[in-house]
Formats: sequence, C-alpha cells, structure tokens
Amino acid sequence: MGKDNKNEEPQFKGVMFNAYPDSIGEKLSDAINMFQLPELKDTFSLFYVLPTFFNSDLDRGFSIIDYNLNDKLVSEDDLIALEKLGISLKFDIVLNHLSVASPQFRDLLKYGEASKYKDFFINWNAFWEDYGNKNDEGTIIPNEVYLNKLFMRKSGLPILKVVFPDGSERPYWNTFYQKITYNPITKQDLVGIKKLAAKDAVTICNLVNKAIDKLENLDALHLGDLNSFKPLVIKILKQKRSYLGQMDVNAKSQLVWDFYEETLAKLKDFGCKILRLDAFAYLHKEVGESNFFNVPGTWNYLDRIKTIADKNGLTLLPEIHAEYGAYLHDEVAEKGFQIYDFFLPGLMIHTIEKKSSTAILKWAKEIIDKGYNVVNMLGCHDGIPVLDLKGKEVNGFYNKGLLADKEIEAIMETIIDRGGRVKNLYGPSGKKISYYQVNATFFSALGEDPKKMLLARAIQLFMPGVPQIWYLDIFEGKNNYDAVEKAGEGGHKEINRTTLTTLEIKESLKKDTVLKQLEIIRLRNTHNAFGGDIIIKESKPSGIDILWENGEDFANLKVDLNMSTFAINYSNLS
Repeated sequence: MGKDNKNEEPQFKGVMFNAYPDSIGEKLSDAINMFQLPELKDTFSLFYVLPTFFNSDLDRGFSIIDYNLNDKLVSEDDLIALEKLGISLKFDIVLNHLSVASPQFRDLLKYGEASKYKDFFINWNAFWEDYGNKNDEGTIIPNEVYLNKLFMRKSGLPILKVVFPDGSERPYWNTFYQKITYNPITKQDLVGIKKLAAKDAVTICNLVNKAIDKLENLDALHLGDLNSFKPLVIKILKQKRSYLGQMDVNAKSQLVWDFYEETLAKLKDFGCKILRLDAFAYLHKEVGESNFFNVPGTWNYLDRIKTIADKNGLTLLPEIHAEYGAYLHDEVAEKGFQIYDFFLPGLMIHTIEKKSSTAILKWAKEIIDKGYNVVNMLGCHDGIPVLDLKGKEVNGFYNKGLLADKEIEAIMETIIDRGGRVKNLYGPSGKKISYYQVNATFFSALGEDPKKMLLARAIQLFMPGVPQIWYLDIFEGKNNYDAVEKAGEGGHKEINRTTLTTLEIKESLKKDTVLKQLEIIRLRNTHNAFGGDIIIKESKPSGIDILWENGEDFANLKVDLNMSTFAINYSNLS
C-alpha cells in the first residue's frame, strides 16, 4: 500500500450515507424505512446525520441551540433502529460557535455583566481593547496590522451588536451568519418617553412600523416634527429586536471546555462513533494572529478536544478548508487525525470533463504514499470546493496546487454554466478576494448526465478512504432553483438540499443508473478486498486502473474516460 501508514488505521471502512434527518420524507424514521428497502440492503454501515438532529435555528442546523434530540425529527426509537441495522452514527460538534438562542447566550442577554456566561462568548471591544480605535458607533476597529490578518467569511466586521439590560449596545464576535429583526412597536412601548403625547406616540408607531415593514434603514428614519424623540425611539427598537446568529465562543473560558466535556459525553450516549469538528480552525483567536488556524494555539485546542474524545471512544474528523498549497491537510494528518478529502469533488469534475486522470491519480498516490486517512465525497450539504485545489505562497515559496488556476477556473465556469451558484470570501475591507465553493448538486454539475454520475460514483468508491455519499447524488438530484429563490439572500446552499419523498425514492429506484450506483456502493461496503491494500496501476492518461487486494480477495476498477465507461471485476463475496 505504498509507504507504511504513519497514522492510525481508520476505525471504520464501510460506506457512509449523508443527509439531514428530514432529507428523506419528513423525519429520520423515513430514512430508516428507506434503508430497509431491498434495493438498499447492505449499502451503508455509517450515517452522517447533519445537525438538525439537534435543536438549532439557523444555517440548516449549524447554529446549535443545544445538543438535545430535536424531537420534531428524531426519536430514541430511531437510534435503536439504526443500531439494529448495524449503522453507526457520525455527528457534528460546532466548536467555534453557538446560537444566540442557546441557554448561555440568552443568559448573557438577560443578565448582562452579572451573567454567569459573561466570558463564554467574545466581547469584540474587550478583545481589541488597546489594539484599535472606536468608530462613531462605539465599535473598536483594530489597527490595520491586525485587521489585515483576519480571515473573513462575510463582508464587514465579524460582529453582532446586542443590547444589554442596561440599554448599552455591545459588539460580540460573530464569524458566520446573523440576522437582526426589528419588531413592530405599539404606543405602550413609548409610554416611558417624557413629554410625548398619546396621539404623537401613535404617529411615531405608524411611521416606524411602516419603515420596518419596508425593511428600510431605521438609522435614516425621519420622524418629522417629532424627530427629537428619535434617539429614545431607536433605543426602544433595539431593545425589542430579535436576533439569529452564530456567536463565537471564548475558548479561553473554562466554562466552554466544561460544555465540550458535557456535549461529547451526551453524543456518545446517542450512539456517536465519529465526530466531525466543524469550524474548529476558527476557534483559537489571538491578537496579532489570523483568526483561522493559529499555530500553536489551534493545535493545543485540537489536542485538548482529542483528550475528551478519547475518554468517550470517539474518532475525530477535523473539518478544514484551505488551499492545497497551504499543506494544512498534511499537518492535520501528521497529527494522526482523519481528514476530509475536499480535493476530490473538483478533481472528479476535471477528470471527467477533460478526460484526463493525471491529476486525480497523482492525488490518489499521495494519499497512499503519505498514509492519509481520508473521508472522501462528491456532493455534500455545503458546496463543491474549488479554493482547496489552489496553490499558495508560504514563507516566500509558492507551493503548487493540485490544478493550475486556469483549470480551477474552468471547473467553476462549467458548474456555473450548468446553473451553479457561488459563495465568495472577503477581505477586511469587504472586498471579494476569492471564490470559495460552487453550490450545485453533483449530478447537475456533471450536466445531469446519468452516465457521468455513475462513472464518478465508481471512481469515488475505488479511491482511498471512507466514501461519504450525499443522498441526492444517489438519486440523481437536480439543482433546486425554487428553493434558492425562496431562501432569499444567502440561500444558495438550498440548491442541493431538496427533500425527497418516499414516492420519489421509489420512482428513482426504477432507474437503471440509480440501481447500478447502489450495486457498487454495496460492493464497496461489503467486499473484503476493500479492507486491504490499494494499488494504482499504470494506465493511459485517459484511463484509470485501481486494484484493491486483501489476501485472495480483490476488486478492480478500469475506466475509459474517452468513452465515459468502466468495468469492475472482483472475487466472489465471502
């Protein structure tokens, strides 16, 4: 299998199903019923259930309120049924943030400085005190030398301003999503304003509520002859507003680590075997450093989490997106962790569209030679990564990517031409600096060609690593533009999150290409050869020849990219 594997052997070797609890039908029990269909017998040993499994309120589950079962979608009986089917579970812990609706943040909003959780989250101004200057709104703008090091996931400063019980407005670190809703006011809300007549209160309410209804900028609101009351009215509005948001936790607080201890023990009791560390690279924050993958801070936190995981028998899967040329994937693997193969989706599209196996086989050989333990995928709940394929300058040297920039741009253009949507990254000034990922179903990214989808699946299942399979890809799901439009701003990811009804599943199972996907998945999940060594055999640039061997058992994939065809030969199933 190439060089000796320097990392621990993966604990799981089967195929992993990936979906939300309600991706199939209406709740998790519908997916369990699907697994019991004859066509899906023995296809999966793992189920990566996305975090609407827990109580959440934003970003389709990644804004966690608490890690209790979401009883609208999941029951204790579901966990028992999955165990009987021999399907282990993989969950997420969102290390970097919690919802504003979490018990901890609600306590902060209620009690302010007196809250037990005062230091559980990151007060932006307290963090940057002495390292910047306040603007007119009372928010510290870090000095340029610090600001330029920040890695932004959205335009503008990564903050959400919240109102404390004393009426003061405090900025809190908010790397990811947020939404502020101003609620209508009534004349009763204005009773405490001195010298405001009842009829004038009604007039102000009408003006303000009309502006709220039209989503106008309330700071620009003019109350005419009553404008002198505006500061007090705005203060009342801010006190009444409601929030959605993912608030960064303060990992320097022992309370946060107590929370991690409690959470990992709880997930173990739910039947968790693999724990994906979502957004872990954003957790460590230090003045003068990037807010993404600090060294050694990030490693120290990762080691600390691993200690807790080991106590609970959990295998960790750190999630990290970065350019190949940054070699962060290599550093994480060197520490003995499994890593996500975020390079495969883009490489797969390049391979099939350009009819060239050079890049994908070079990567496969690197996985084998360096002993990486990977979880690979095609589609997922997020987008198709493209930034990951790029090179990067490190310490004055340019490390090449897995593909040239022009080749990466060609992948993006192909997916976008086929209806994909784009997510960007931003610099400190709010200027777009990079494409991050393209949102599309993998089937649509391949031009909605069943033959190409089947070919992509076959290659994925013979690549090194644990295959993770997005539910829509199996059933040839297409881009859902209606869902994107309905979701509004920031709803680009809904293009690849369509719920499939039980009837739609049964209709899809009449398609020959869907059934053939399931046949190959079953082979990968059950054949003894895939527990052995993988050999990348010599082939033409337009071909792929991959052999798995385990004693006398073997499974061999041969691909002709010019014809978009493949053949699989294997020893009799034991």
